[in-house]
Amino acid sequence: MDGKQLVIGVIVLAGVALGAGSSLAAGQHSRPVAPAAQPGPGQPRTEQPSTEPVGVKLDQQFTLRTGQAAALDDKDLVVRFTDLVDDSRCRPGMQCFWAGEAVVAVSIAEPGRGERTTAELHTGQGGASRTEFAACRIDLIAVNQAGDAVTLRISKA
Repeated sequence: MDGKQLVIGVIVLAGVALGAGSSLAAGQHSRPVAPAAQPGPGQPRTEQPSTEPVGVKLDQQFTLRTGQAAALDDKDLVVRFTDLVDDSRCRPGMQCFWAGEAVVAVSIAEPGRGERTTAELHTGQGGASRTEFAACRIDLIAVNQAGDAVTLRISKA
């Protein structure tokens, strides 16, 4: 083995060793959702997200927690953040070779017409960060670090 092959081998091993600290290599590429704990007697109940949609305007950024919905003020359109499907983003304090991505599921409906669809939106390069439905475009702007809230924007398609 000559010196050049030795240097390449050391670089490859160093890359593998550093990669072991990444969230993907550490097996943290998806985040299971823990079942909600029921409070015991005498314990306060934690508030769940409202089932009533919050009102939003076109081109306005808004944030939804898991299970929460937004209704467009001037149109029969409701968007609900249903789930964090996958999360391979680099965790704070970790060194990663790539930033990773979060994938969220949203349900989109036109209740007056009975139309409904679902979409998966991605924060990274692995898929679409927007979808279109009922002449509107829904853009995923951000997913919080915990993965339980998303920032979206609805605009005309």
